[in-house]
Amino acid sequence: MKRENPWLNLLGLATLIMIPVSLWAIFIYAPIEKTMGVVQKIFYYHVPSAWIAFLAFFIVFLSSILFLWQRDKKWDNLAYSAAELGVVFCSLVLITGPIWAKPAWNVWWTWDVRLTTTLVLWLVYVAYLILRNYTSEGYQRGRFAAVFGIIGFVNVPLVFMSIRWWERKQHPNPVILGKSGSGLEPAMLLTLIISLVAFTLLFFYLLPQRLRLEDMKDELGEMKEEIMESMER
Repeated sequence: MKRENPWLNLLGLATLIMIPVSLWAIFIYAPIEKTMGVVQKIFYYHVPSAWIAFLAFFIVFLSSILFLWQRDKKWDNLAYSAAELGVVFCSLVLITGPIWAKPAWNVWWTWDVRLTTTLVLWLVYVAYLILRNYTSEGYQRGRFAAVFGIIGFVNVPLVFMSIRWWERKQHPNPVILGKSGSGLEPAMLLTLIISLVAFTLLFFYLLPQRLRLEDMKDELGEMKEEIMESMER
């Protein structure tokens, strides 16, 4: 058994502190937006969820390249673990978006370019997980998944740039890294930063936990193979 990582415990403590801080900032510190009202506070969950989904899929992309290069299963396990978390956070994006859209646009869903590309991104990585689960174990499965993970990442910059490249869109212009600066008043910007930090800490706490489960599954599989071989002798 591997020894407990003290840095992981420290990361867990930081996450435990930042999540209540982010809740305080969202519901107490941040002002209520004049046009949309209190429903705008979904923004502080919607945007960080998208950021973490992009980050997770980038880890899948990078780990897949490293797996094809080094043929080390640790990179395949990392890609798989990051993909699962990425799908979870991308699902949060697709859930919080319509909840926010209904009072803002008076529709739950519209085939806007940002919404459509995000849905396609989610479907791509759901397909990645299905491919892994329904392909026989071994290097062949890892190779197929790695190629899929690399190609699937192409959609991430497309989602990010969609509201910058297409003029006809329902989704609002970016308030971060937009042409006119952040577009947020200081209290809102600080709240968004706090939420981004909290979500990022949570992701980097969950990722090694999920990776450890995958490593334990591999160890268990090796033990079963050893037992079967010893029984056949």
